[in-house]
This record gives sequence, structure tokens and C-alpha cells, in this order.
Amino acid sequence: MPIDPSVAIGADLGARTFSWTESDVLLYHLGIGAGTRAGDNLAPAALRYTLDNAALQVLPSFGVVAPTFHETDPPPLDLPGCDINLAQVVHGSQSISVSGPLPTSGTATIRTTLTDIWDKGKAAVIWQEAVATSDAGEELWRVRSSIFVKGEGGWGGDRGTSEPVVVPERAPDHVSSYTVTPQQALLYRLCGDRNPLHADPDFAKAAGFPAPILHGLCSYGIVLRELTDGLLGGDAAAVAGFTARFAGVVFPGEAIKVTGWREGDRIVATGAIDGGDRNGSPVLADCVVDTTG
Repeated sequence: MPIDPSVAIGADLGARTFSWTESDVLLYHLGIGAGTRAGDNLAPAALRYTLDNAALQVLPSFGVVAPTFHETDPPPLDLPGCDINLAQVVHGSQSISVSGPLPTSGTATIRTTLTDIWDKGKAAVIWQEAVATSDAGEELWRVRSSIFVKGEGGWGGDRGTSEPVVVPERAPDHVSSYTVTPQQALLYRLCGDRNPLHADPDFAKAAGFPAPILHGLCSYGIVLRELTDGLLGGDAAAVAGFTARFAGVVFPGEAIKVTGWREGDRIVATGAIDGGDRNGSPVLADCVVDTTG
């Protein structure tokens, strides 16, 4: 069996120590579209993402990619008990919670564990959780993610549970649209994800797509940035966490419509294709931004 839950669940994937610099933060922000709107090169609020001065801030979603930021090989899938390949895999969901504002440079150690595997019949969902700590042993951030493995499942395992996020039945507090640039996926892949699905047309076709698609984590960062700017005054430190489910693909050149509602100490949001033949097609669902108040 390509996936053996008895081996995989609870497997410790080990720890790795990594470092990041202000240049990494700047590149990440550019990769998720910061600074692309007219006037952003002069606007103090926009420059908080793209200029390495005392005002530079770090969007919390950077913590998801920081451990592998300098990787130049496609992401490995050598998970204990899981014989799978990149062509089978799409990102299912992602969350991050932070203990405080992320520093613009630093060193941390992250330890990752396989926490669960769900049997969806014709697919499997593999869950991981990782905790990043400082040299002093203090938790900096915690991430939880799932991957959807096509063609697996069917062993009679737990199907798992899900609790859809209910979108309020009222006018949204924020609506914006971001147009993905033609080279966005090529730029974002420099943030440590060299999966050829996002760059190689032949690989994308073999995986069932007409062209390379945008990284799900790029869409994830774009939506968080749009919500931070639109509802939190552009203050990345106001974000305590962000959770989203990847509900559909984005092709470079398409636009993502971001809609958000304030709900107490959190923001509920959606991301969907804006315009074109796929207008309204979901991109991110079950989006929740936890705020610091």
C-alpha cells in the first residue's frame, strides 16, 4: 500500500535550523504582490513591505515558507509510510499562528510531525504540524497544513472531519481585486518552492492542467496581504494567525477577488477568480484571520 497510516501517523520528521534576512522578507512580499499598484513605490504604507528600513514589517504568512526559503530543488515527499509523487499532490489547507510580530531577520529551529491521515476513498489527506522556536526555546510560530494526494485512499481509514466557515449574510466590510502578473509564479518560486507544476508547461499538462498554475501559498499570501491592508490598516502585527483551505487554482494573468467580513476578533474571508471565463471560481475558502484585537 503506497500509504501506510500505521507508519505515517505520529512520525517525527525531525528538526531543522534555518535563518532568514531582510532580503528574504522583501522577496517574499514582492512574490505575493506587494508594491504592484500604482503609487506603491512612494506610499509609506506599501513600503512597509518592500523597503528595508526601520519600518519594515513581516506578514505572518512568511513563517510558512521561511524554513525552506533557500531550497532550490523541488519539494521532497519522502514522508514515512507514504510512497507518493509530486504529480499526485495538491495543497489542501494551511494555517499559521504567531506568538508575536515576526522579526525581519533571525534564526529558528522547526520540528515537524505527521499528525493524521484521512481516507477520502479516491484520495488521501496527509496532515503535518510544525513548531518554530527561537534559540532561547521560545515558540515563534506554529503551522499546520494538509496535502491532498490523488489516487490514494480506499483502505477504510478515518474520513476526517471538517467545519466549514460560515460567511455572514450581510454586506462585506472589504472587497478588493488583485491581478496576478504573468510572471508571478516564476517570481514566487524563488521563495523556496521549485515544484515544476508552477513553471514547466509540460509538467503541468502531465498533471492535468492546461498551463502552470500559481502556487497555492502565493494565493494564500496575496489574500492575507489584501485583508491586512484593507481591514487592519496595513499592520502585519495585528495578524495573530491565518487559516485557509485551497479551493481552486489560479492561472497567471487572472485576478483574485478578496472579500472580507469583520467578526469580533477575527476576519472571515473568501478568495475567488474575478472576471474572465472562470469568474467566481473559488480560490481560497474557509479563510479566517485571527487578530490581536
